[in-house]
Amino acid sequence: MRKLIASTFVSLDGVMQAPGGPEEDRTGGFAFGGWTFNHWDEDMGRSMNGFDGKDRELLLGRRTYEIFEAYWPYQPADSPIAQTLNAAKKHVASRTLKQLHWKHSTLLQGDVVAAVAALKAEAGLDLQIIGSGNLIQTLRAASLIDEYNVWTFPVVLGRGKRLFEAGAKAGGLRLVASQASATGVVMSTYVPAGDVPLGSFAQFEPSAKELERRAKLAREAG
Repeated sequence: MRKLIASTFVSLDGVMQAPGGPEEDRTGGFAFGGWTFNHWDEDMGRSMNGFDGKDRELLLGRRTYEIFEAYWPYQPADSPIAQTLNAAKKHVASRTLKQLHWKHSTLLQGDVVAAVAALKAEAGLDLQIIGSGNLIQTLRAASLIDEYNVWTFPVVLGRGKRLFEAGAKAGGLRLVASQASATGVVMSTYVPAGDVPLGSFAQFEPSAKELERRAKLAREAG
């Protein structure tokens, strides 16, 4: 079975919307498009094999597909990233698109969870999601994602689409690789690690004050 990898850029507060430019995605009045640009450096360029789809097939949601389709086919022919993305086989999840014009792109048919599970079961290159936040949530809830490649940028955006929105499926993650660029971008790789591990630093019987505090919280929660 081949692996499914989710790759994304996020701000420190988890926003993943419009990392590449102001016009990429203004949904919801988002005004910070292009928040990754001024943090780019050579370290990140050398690590782009986690994001450029090299030796992988791509899995894209509709919005990310439309952004990529309108950009990468029109980049200079000698751009290594454009060459890789244009040549890669692309699987697109959409309920509204009827035709795809980017070469080597196909629409997933039927239920997206079943379609991706079937893709994973096939022989071939590993599958990589780039961006595509809604698709990540759907596939994560179905436990289909095997690895998260997350680059965290040193900015707080305060609003916008987040990698893990409220109500996202809870779960533990294990860090398997990490490095930082000179500009403060932390490039991390995680794998799922089962349920959230729980514990307590409280080693003794709770004090009367602590019991009072807990009762107050319960009353306030209604």
